Amino acid sequence: MAVRQRPAIAYSRLPGGASGIAGGGRSNLQNYRNKIVVVLCITILYTAFLFYRSPGGARSFLSGSSRKMQVTTFNIAAINNNPFEYWLTMPENPGYEELMSKIENFIENPGDKDVPVSQVFTPEMFGELEQRIKSVGWASVKSYWEEDFSKRNIVTQFLKDGTLGSKRLASMPDRVTNVISTTDGKSFYRPTVISMYEEDLNNQQMWWKAWQSFMFEKKFKVKDNEGRVEEKAPWEMLQKIKKSKYPAISEQEEKDSLPLQTLCGAVFDGILVHMMNTVSQPEAWQPLKRTIVENLNKKKVAHTLEILEAQYMDSDIIALQEVSNSLVDQARKRKLGGHYHIISPANADPVRDQNSVILLSKKRFPSGSKKEITDIVQSMFPEGKDIPVANGDILAILTKDIAGEDFVIASFHGDTNGLATIPVLDAIVTAMKKSESVPKKAKLLFGLDANTYESGETGKTQDVMEWSQHFVSQGLTSCWGDVPLKNNYTTYNARTYLQPQLNKACKKEEKREKGDVNPKDFILFSKSDYQVVRTWKDNTGERIYKDDMAFPTLKFPSDHGILTTIIEPKPAEE
Repeated sequence: MAVRQRPAIAYSRLPGGASGIAGGGRSNLQNYRNKIVVVLCITILYTAFLFYRSPGGARSFLSGSSRKMQVTTFNIAAINNNPFEYWLTMPENPGYEELMSKIENFIENPGDKDVPVSQVFTPEMFGELEQRIKSVGWASVKSYWEEDFSKRNIVTQFLKDGTLGSKRLASMPDRVTNVISTTDGKSFYRPTVISMYEEDLNNQQMWWKAWQSFMFEKKFKVKDNEGRVEEKAPWEMLQKIKKSKYPAISEQEEKDSLPLQTLCGAVFDGILVHMMNTVSQPEAWQPLKRTIVENLNKKKVAHTLEILEAQYMDSDIIALQEVSNSLVDQARKRKLGGHYHIISPANADPVRDQNSVILLSKKRFPSGSKKEITDIVQSMFPEGKDIPVANGDILAILTKDIAGEDFVIASFHGDTNGLATIPVLDAIVTAMKKSESVPKKAKLLFGLDANTYESGETGKTQDVMEWSQHFVSQGLTSCWGDVPLKNNYTTYNARTYLQPQLNKACKKEEKREKGDVNPKDFILFSKSDYQVVRTWKDNTGERIYKDDMAFPTLKFPSDHGILTTIIEPKPAEE
């Protein structure tokens, strides 16, 4: 069988002893290599030329600036110290609605349960309180008790007395002493139905003993307004009620406001304990309260972070409002901290502890915040005009994305009436136009709780349609477009009868009609920069929004829905 032979290749010994392909083979290989190098160099140079000189072309493609951007905004809501203040949706526990309905009926139709105050807060209790009041150097309130409060009925003449509400004689002491936060990070709660106090309140005597001890005997290390540590009892933390701020109060009541609010606070708390133990049994309502406290209050931060990590880690930007320092600290230690730059405002208020925060994806914004410009924004407010903005409400920063594009990212929590929302937007836009610190081509992305209303009242509450007309006039649009639907709600909450201001309470059947059901949350951007691909809202923690559900719930711990939009750059005009 013939064997096919391969053509022979001749080798020669190169200088220095190295072997090589003989003849012209070596030269041809070298020429081939040189051509490859030349082609690669030309390709690199041409690509660089396109990258830097072709808007919307190769530069956009290679840099990723044509990528979609996902932005989320979420007012996580400050921890509510009263677990019963808002109607909750608790299908897993039907006993909740039964209890709240009984309380509503007790107050709306008290009948023979509307007994004199002196039967609930007894003369003996008042005597002990009077001694406490005198021992701390306050004026006696015996005349107020004997001539007025002891003779009132507990529901119609005390709980439902509008003047007590307008004078803040029950709500002010509750605001100050509901929870005492100490310098070592612990919290202590006033013994009352409407705090996170978890010990037994089985009867009036048990409650009264605990209440006196908390208000007058225990001392707590707290910080004053200037950050100095002081050891105080709760009675020392109470603040005078000034007639200049609350005109309903008389001059004499203003002078006596410290002992007088202490008396009214004690009577109020005593009535609540009596009412709960009348409409229910301690072994029924107290475990229910503990369940709410555990899930909605104590685990609020953990539940909030779990929702963000499970559902929104794909967002490039997350704007948060009403954020506590505790949430920021915990977020930085969890997955969120590994995935995002977490930025707090320089003027964060540690006492109020409700600050706006921005999370930037480390992948999309590798350098994080380049500069905070909150102070520049606030300097743009009209001179001499009082804008209802507190420290920590606004956070505005400069950043660059991975493509080198400049951005202004802002997060804002509007005042209750929404009257600061338009001035804050105007200040941001003005800062971007006038400040030398802001790159002229920077793009705005703004997530906010605008606190706008379906039907606003001029000068009192910000109407959502007026708000939308205004941001459009600034060249902006929203995740809902130029004209949002008035009934595209992001809040649905209503107050119960278990809180100091009964004028704000809603009946079970009136939760939607009289509750806070409004289109409040927005994401804004320049109309010339981006267009919306998709927008959704979420009040379940599962990227689903249930329109007919009051919230918070035990699984969703905020009274604002989460709002997310996916936007993409607008195509370049031909």
